[in-house]
Formats: sequence, C-alpha cells, structure tokens
Amino acid sequence: MKIDHHPDESTLMSYAAGSLPEPLSAVVAAHIELCPDCAHEVRAMERIGATLFEVLAPASVGLTAGQAFAGAAPSLAATAAYVDTRPTASVLTRLLGGELADVHWKRLGFGIWHYPIKLSPNSKGDLRLIKVAPGQVMPDHGHGGSELTLILSGSYSDEFGTYRSGDLSDLGDDVEHQPVSDPVEGCVCLIASERKARFKDVLARIVQPLTGL
Repeated sequence: MKIDHHPDESTLMSYAAGSLPEPLSAVVAAHIELCPDCAHEVRAMERIGATLFEVLAPASVGLTAGQAFAGAAPSLAATAAYVDTRPTASVLTRLLGGELADVHWKRLGFGIWHYPIKLSPNSKGDLRLIKVAPGQVMPDHGHGGSELTLILSGSYSDEFGTYRSGDLSDLGDDVEHQPVSDPVEGCVCLIASERKARFKDVLARIVQPLTGL
C-alpha cells in the first residue's frame, strides 16, 4: 500500500505523548497500523519522551486517550508496544465491535451514509464512519477545530489533493474544503473532529443538529 498523506508532525507528537483527544487518537492509531513510516516516527518520539521522563520528578497521571477505548491495548499511544504485540483484532474492529462489512449504515443525505462511533463518557469531539457514493460532492465546509480523515477504501479529492486508502487528511480550523468521492469506487472514511463542522450550505446547517456533524 502506497501512502502519500500523513498526519502533521505535531499531531504525531501529541499522539505519542498521549495528549491527543480520544477521537483524533483513534484515527491516528488506525493510520499507523497501516503506515510503517508513521509507526517508526511515533516510536522514535516515544523513545525521546521516555528518556526525558526519566529525569522528571514522579507525578500522578490521568487516563490516556488510547486507554479509553474499550478492549484496546493498555495504551494506543504506546505504539511501540501496540504495533509489535497487538491482538489479532485491528483498531477499527475494536472501535466497531465487529467488522466494517457488518456496519449498519444510516443515511445522512443523498449518496451519503454514516455510522457514529461511541466514545468514552467524558470524551469530547466526534468519531464516525462516512460512506460516500461514487462521484458524490460533499457539502462545502470548514472546521471548528482539528479534523482527521483516514481513507479506508476508495478515494476522494479536494482542494489539497487526492486521498486514497491509507492516506490521512489532517486539517485545522482555518481550512475549508469540498471533497468529491471517486467516480467509480466512492469512498469509506473514518473521520474524527474536535468540534462541529461549519457548513456553508443552508440545508446542511438545518439538518446538522439531527446528524451531530
């Protein structure tokens, strides 16, 4: 698998440190399971962090974002241990509690379906699967915070390029885009966001309270 788009370095650093919000951490975990380059980079960051940690005075720590996932390894942020000794179930399988093929999709709009993924009780943000029909144009929107999108199958294109299976789009709150799915395959994505999207389309804004996007 050739992967051309990766998380920003700052995103990987936050993931390695265990400070990335739970939904964003889940998407990064799923990406590094597919991307040896990012897995290697996170391991290097963790080694540096562990070295620095050794010289710090002891202090109590809270639950990491990775630990919040039901059935996950002790810490999804601890990628070195996770990648090498992970259970047979993938990150996505554990998040869904089953296989992608068995997902019961809910219609979100014309040619668009979604499947919200439950987060820990005190977690903030949103995590869900999105399935888009071939050639479908998504509503033009911006972001109230960071948005991470991992392509699971098919592809989509926007103002920043074409994203295929394994690619991860890492967008900040200053970005607006309008993805268009592959004209033959469509696309299936795992999307995490810190806050609700900012839609330009009036209809999308009207139905937003019903969808949670």
